[in-house]
Amino acid sequence: MISFPESLETDRLLIRAPLWGDGAAMNEAIIESLEELRPWMPFARKAPTMEESEAFARQTRLDFLKRSDLHLRIFNNLTGEFIGCSGLHRIDWDIRSFEIGYWIRTSCAGNGYITEAVKGITDFAIRELAANRIEIRCNAKNVKSASVAERTGYTLEGILRNNRLAENGELGDTKVYAKVRGSEF
Repeated sequence: MISFPESLETDRLLIRAPLWGDGAAMNEAIIESLEELRPWMPFARKAPTMEESEAFARQTRLDFLKRSDLHLRIFNNLTGEFIGCSGLHRIDWDIRSFEIGYWIRTSCAGNGYITEAVKGITDFAIRELAANRIEIRCNAKNVKSASVAERTGYTLEGILRNNRLAENGELGDTKVYAKVRGSEF
């Protein structure tokens, strides 16, 4: 099992592995941001209970320790405020391929935090995990998420048509962005 740090810092952010007890801060951020998250995130179909959020926090801690899914929590370095979540998902350790996912609480949006987090996590994956491929996938209608991928230098490789069921029940498309060793890093 590969060993690597459980946290990283950028100029304004602390990005760390999930811990037991994170559920309360996550729950508060999800409740605050439910309307903005609902069109894109399956977990935002309904408001989670505090217990559901803590159960999720504990499960993601175990997944991190098993190296099966590397959920990450994002905090403001100065205030300690919980900003949102990210992580490295859909991991293929044989080829060192990862997918970065992310969401931000509404009150923190528009400050460049997610762009900063994605840059930091990308650098972490390259440096600490010897990544060969890093993807960002998003609903083709999610302009804000696609903009993060583009701002952080990911290349649009293609659009998967009618490959997802959108949160409104309609078929939707997915944009696939990537960075690969040898060309983008």
